[in-house]
Amino acid sequence: MTSPILAVLLLLAPPAWGEAMDAAQTQITALAAPRVPQLDGLPFNKDNKADKGSGDDDIARETDVWGRIRSGYAIPDMDNALVAKHVTWYSTRPEHIAITTARASRYLFHVVQELQKRGMPTELALLPFIESGFNPLAFSSASAAGMWQFIPATGRSFNLKQNMFKDERRGVVASTDAALSYLQKLYGMFGDWQLALAAYNWGEGSVQKAIKKNEAMGKPTDFESLADLMPSETRNYFPKLQAMKNIIATPAQFGLTLPLIDNQPYFTTVDKTSDIDVTIAAQLAELSVDDFKALNPQFKRPVITGNANTQILLPKENAEKFHLNLAQWGQALSTWTTHKITSARERIDTLASKYGTTPEVLRQANNIPQKTLLMAGSTILVPRTSTSLNIDITQEITDNATLLFAADRPERKRPALSSDRSKGKTAAPISLVKARVSRATKTRHPAR
Repeated sequence: MTSPILAVLLLLAPPAWGEAMDAAQTQITALAAPRVPQLDGLPFNKDNKADKGSGDDDIARETDVWGRIRSGYAIPDMDNALVAKHVTWYSTRPEHIAITTARASRYLFHVVQELQKRGMPTELALLPFIESGFNPLAFSSASAAGMWQFIPATGRSFNLKQNMFKDERRGVVASTDAALSYLQKLYGMFGDWQLALAAYNWGEGSVQKAIKKNEAMGKPTDFESLADLMPSETRNYFPKLQAMKNIIATPAQFGLTLPLIDNQPYFTTVDKTSDIDVTIAAQLAELSVDDFKALNPQFKRPVITGNANTQILLPKENAEKFHLNLAQWGQALSTWTTHKITSARERIDTLASKYGTTPEVLRQANNIPQKTLLMAGSTILVPRTSTSLNIDITQEITDNATLLFAADRPERKRPALSSDRSKGKTAAPISLVKARVSRATKTRHPAR
């Protein structure tokens, strides 16, 4: 259960889309796993696999997740002017710390569990503080999404599905698994967590080039020795993590109090094998729509398709309510189906009339910008009709549906080209007549 102090912090967090300081609220947990001891600050053996060891009693003695994070610190510390600068920045902004730790309190248990299962340093659980402010809805100008800030290509390389219906870069469980796998891969490449983190931010190729450059000049190749070759963001990346690590280690030293995060699971997963509206799922779980979306930020449409491997996350007690209410639910679970556009310029108002709804409802459900038309080949959500009441959206549609927009511009007649010899005037050459070409409108959807 959320503590009264945490509840107040969450209420104070200002909601806004796509920024690291947004107050997106998500509660995530996972099953317990034993603590893995660290050897010489490096948690992997020569095969880059977690060294299994004892430590169950140590974990059992921890009363909250912060203690588990502190006990698993394993990356060598950095102490320089940049670290001091960022410690000052964070520690003099208690409101920022309050908001981000309140968000993090709903994710950290899961992240720490996954790190300890893999035998990885637990301060890596603090990385989303730097990446996104622990906001799963964060969306950057470089199209990076989620609390681990995956760009589309990297997300796909780690099997994070991105389609019209969902973006797993925002799903807490899937993105955490992908991020830790990526970090393990980078550590295997560089044998150094500070360089692995630099590569996570800058790209492994860039770090490799910087190492080769320093090697050619006979210089060291550690993070600080390569810093002058790094862009500013990467140069500050690990120092920011070190600053958060220092603050979390001794918050009282900086006049800060961290919210209590119980050392126990919070959420459970519920398998879904049929389509269900987000609003209906929230109702069955007895959660607000906002709270449901906060736990399941990967779903981009008002319907969750019930294909294979579809899961929703719910607090344990709400999962029990969900199952009880579902057993008594006597209505359709989803009110949406899909329609494929076949006409070159099918209008939204025509579709709305056909399916007994309004253009505004269709635009909102499909994130269709104003003053745009749908091009042939597009697939959109439309209300179910009597002929589609019991037909779920197929896996093929889920995986391949696309939306293509064109600007909705009024048709204009081109003036006739002719000569008016009676008045001594000649029509302009065809080469001077500008063609009016309908161009596709590029849209950027808000993070969801």
